[in-house]
Amino acid sequence: PHSMPLVSPQVGSYRDISNESLSLFRLLEPQIEILVLGTGDRVERLHPIMLKQMRECGIAVEVQDTPNACATFNFLTSEKRLAAAGLIPP
Repeated sequence: PHSMPLVSPQVGSYRDISNESLSLFRLLEPQIEILVLGTGDRVERLHPIMLKQMRECGIAVEVQDTPNACATFNFLTSEKRLAAAGLIPP
């Protein structure tokens, strides 16, 4: 029998981003301050409720196209910020 991981985000496009797929980022220790999401070739709007739920957990979310999200993540980590990135290939 196959055992399924507790968190299985299977995100192929920005449409697949859900509260469930973002749950992994809420489990990280130490808790991250900011989550940078790269939504592919373009900046895509995420559902405001998802963003609100992340804010309520103390995590800011920055949504950008993936190349800019990579640059933002690298900058944040160079500044010693507690950041994570979720990146969809362009």
